[in-house]
Amino acid sequence: MTMKALKFGVCALALAGSSAFGVTTAVQAEEISWIYCGDKIDPIHEKYIAEWEAANEGWTIAPEVVGWAQCQDKATTLAAAGSPVGMAYVGSRTLKQFAENDLIVPVPMTDDEKASYYPNIVDTVTFDGTQWGVPIAFSTKALYWNKDLFKEAGLDPETPPKTWAEEIEFSKIILEKTGIPGYGLPAKTFDNTMHQFMHWVYTNQGKIIDADGNIVMDSPEVLAALQAYKDITPYSVEGPTAYEQNEIRAVWLDGKVAMIQSASGAAVRAAGTDMNWGVTTLPLGPSAKGPGTLLITDSLAVFSGTGVEEKAIEFAKYITSPEPQGEYELQGGAGLTPLRPSAKVDAFVEKDPYWKPFIDGIANAGPEPLFTDYKGFQNVMIELVQSVVTGQAEPQAALTKAAADLEQYK
Repeated sequence: MTMKALKFGVCALALAGSSAFGVTTAVQAEEISWIYCGDKIDPIHEKYIAEWEAANEGWTIAPEVVGWAQCQDKATTLAAAGSPVGMAYVGSRTLKQFAENDLIVPVPMTDDEKASYYPNIVDTVTFDGTQWGVPIAFSTKALYWNKDLFKEAGLDPETPPKTWAEEIEFSKIILEKTGIPGYGLPAKTFDNTMHQFMHWVYTNQGKIIDADGNIVMDSPEVLAALQAYKDITPYSVEGPTAYEQNEIRAVWLDGKVAMIQSASGAAVRAAGTDMNWGVTTLPLGPSAKGPGTLLITDSLAVFSGTGVEEKAIEFAKYITSPEPQGEYELQGGAGLTPLRPSAKVDAFVEKDPYWKPFIDGIANAGPEPLFTDYKGFQNVMIELVQSVVTGQAEPQAALTKAAADLEQYK
């Protein structure tokens, strides 16, 4: 995702004036450089950077725009080399790895700050009872369906599946009646294969790792999710290991698959087509207590050893506070699920009702599991999914193996 780094830069001493006795007064200016992921700085961030600078005399923010593919690696490389950036926009999944290597500092939140967010969001930046970043971007998933394909298959086009059992049954009926796959299951060697499976885990009250760092994934709840993956595969797109989620989304937009789980970007794209579509909360597993989803956040992490840690924390909290953050995430087409409830969010959802399921899933949702080696965790989860959907392993054997493999990465 994006990357923002805030590097300590000391400007030259400025002579502010001298007295009749020749004594000069020196003012030291601090420059906070912000490695900013993307093609350009968002105008809303530019606006609030200027406001913060005006309120903090002697401090300036100097954003450095870095492409999405390089930005996080750049901050990591600088920190490992002993030349850390002050603040970086990182995937929250990396926070534990940074913290365990003493590369970032805690960013503790007050009870009021925690309470301002939707439930479970602070958990995405928390381990050992401490917050290690400030959420700045947030996404959830919902289920999209093609109403015309439902109707063609003899299903009620206004009634999407509410449970996994219905989702599997509807997928089977659609494939048999129309020849078009009922579900789009992505299983490519790609990070979102793990993300897609975690949405099923969290719609059945499953967990991968608990608050004490124990691997708890070899459970009935996660096994049921993996079994459901196996059961829906015959009615999904052929060769799921060839697809990642954006490729599956393109197939759905082309009318070649009936149901997918995707982020809000699919709604923005579908709105520009002739497709008759709908979106709803993700179907639930047998142990679910209510709508769920995986909570994926990006955060501002404050790196250690820069000399500007306190000011970086202050700025990170300011730029993600309700007013700047709300304006940033609710701008048209931004595609970000709101981090906090507010009257503005209510008005936003009233204007674009398709947003409702993305918010409704938060209450029973779960965070991306935090591991000291996140890529190791990700690779184990991808192998788990691929082994089951290709028929190379049965769900229970694959799950037991994955749980053992994860021990080295926690």
